[in-house]
Amino acid sequence: MRPAAARIPQEDKRECILAAALELFAERGFHGTPVPLIAERAKVGAGTLYRYFASKEAIVNELYRQKKRELAAALLDGLPLGAPTRQLFHELWLRLGRFAAEHASVLAFLELHHHDDYLDEESRRLEREALMPLQLFVEDAQQKQILKAVQAEVLMALVWGAFVGVMRASKMGLVPLEAAMAAAEACMWEAIRR
Repeated sequence: MRPAAARIPQEDKRECILAAALELFAERGFHGTPVPLIAERAKVGAGTLYRYFASKEAIVNELYRQKKRELAAALLDGLPLGAPTRQLFHELWLRLGRFAAEHASVLAFLELHHHDDYLDEESRRLEREALMPLQLFVEDAQQKQILKAVQAEVLMALVWGAFVGVMRASKMGLVPLEAAMAAAEACMWEAIRR
């Protein structure tokens, strides 16, 4: 039995489990992370973990929804919707960069777990809802003939893929982040604009 001083308060155990799972899922992926390792990293027993979450799938879905909401808020809260399309694109790109810099493990987690078979319907619904404002932004810009007339999801996937690729290249030391982000933004704008 642990000494009383080393015990985690009851209300913090759930958060410790989620924090440990986030680190491990980002490092090892969902399938490479066994439940006992999550419990060990969280400094709780496996039985305690199962009191909070019925399964590893329940943990990953809770994390996915929580982190997807955080990303959506970081991108969309206070976004100047009346601004010109190019300015909005620039602002979204900067916000993505800020989020990635401040929450690297969250970005890694979301990228690793995007649309995988263990996400439940609630997580998939949240994904669609989180993307809806961005899709509407793209479709509005397309109607104004500012962006290419390609399916909005395709343009969004291209931008996301470029962003993630630049972040990976920077993490690997292949490119300096600030210069790469600016160059990638300019290239992506040229790729999607009419």
